[in-house]
Amino acid sequence: MNTQLYLITPPRIDLDIFADTLVTALDSGEIACVQLRLKDVDDDTVRRACEKLQPLVQDRDIAFVLNDRPDLAKEMGCDGVHIGQDDTPYKKAREIMGKDAIVGVTCHDSKHLAMIAGEQGADYVAFGAFYPTDTKQPKSKAEPWILEWWTTMFEIPCVAIGGITTDNATPLIEAGADFLAVCGGIWNHPKGVEHAVKHFNKLCE
Repeated sequence: MNTQLYLITPPRIDLDIFADTLVTALDSGEIACVQLRLKDVDDDTVRRACEKLQPLVQDRDIAFVLNDRPDLAKEMGCDGVHIGQDDTPYKKAREIMGKDAIVGVTCHDSKHLAMIAGEQGADYVAFGAFYPTDTKQPKSKAEPWILEWWTTMFEIPCVAIGGITTDNATPLIEAGADFLAVCGGIWNHPKGVEHAVKHFNKLCE
């Protein structure tokens, strides 16, 4: 399958302004998933963001995934949850979300963590950071070979994350990433989100 685009929201958003920006992005091309990832906010802020953004995403048949919080993801009717190694353990997240929801797991640059996540039943494993990123402090530096290794060995999709832009995405696509998780590379693109989505889609073809 072609590599697909997996959008991650900025860590801080003005909800009304961002909702319009998100709609522009969603209507600009092919997007497989949107992850809501807000940092250092209270639960009600996350709930409000879900209420506002989730219908925009799901009405377009795109998966809406919440970062870190299976409890809130379940409560708000999200399609899934993305968990890090320091968050809720996979088994607990799956228990909360149910068997039909998406549960994805951050695996940094570790074959070992990825194999554990895969064996436990994760719907995807995420490797990174591949490039320097301002969005969060990466715990590891990954190289494209890990995507090649994973896709040769396993059927479970892999997500590449970390500082990905239209300028540096090609090696990750060529290495076999099923999804490119992009934050700043979309929202901060100098030519705007519409151009960014279209350009990523063109690279992924």
